[in-house]
This record gives sequence, structure tokens and C-alpha cells, in this order.
Amino acid sequence: MAAGDGARAISVIFESEWNADGPGVGRRGFFAADPRVRTLLRVLLSYPEVRHIVPDRISLDAGTGSALLDSIAHFLERQHWLVKRVVIG
Repeated sequence: MAAGDGARAISVIFESEWNADGPGVGRRGFFAADPRVRTLLRVLLSYPEVRHIVPDRISLDAGTGSALLDSIAHFLERQHWLVKRVVIG
């Protein structure tokens, strides 16, 4: 994400077995092959405000309102099996 483009972001810290920086071979974070994670990724991508997703971060349009950011963050926080912490940036 380029500085100054005004995009909003949600960073996610995953539980250790899902950590995007964790050891092991294969996809981690939002790109894990687990069907539950793939479904979550499809739900997140269904929001028109989502620009792109990388393994540990969601980038949203600059005009995304605080209410939507909070809703997505709250939704992610409820995924206790996957998410340890959510940071809105």
C-alpha cells in the first residue's frame, strides 16, 4: 500500500498455527487451504470496499466508514479459532 493513497487497512494477528509468519510449508493466514479460512476469505472479498487481501492484512478503499471497519473487525474477532487480535489502521 503506497503512503498517501488514503487506503484503510485491518491487520490481523493469527493464532500460532495460522500465523502468516509461522514455520512450516504452505499458505498461512488468510491464504490457508483450510475450507473455513477459504470461506472467510470469500466473505471478506464480497465487500465492495475491499481492495485486496494479503495473508495478514485487508486493504479497503479510503472512503470506507468507521462503522464498516468496526463491523469487519468485530466479525474477525469472533473467529477465535483463527484470530488472536485485530488492529484497524
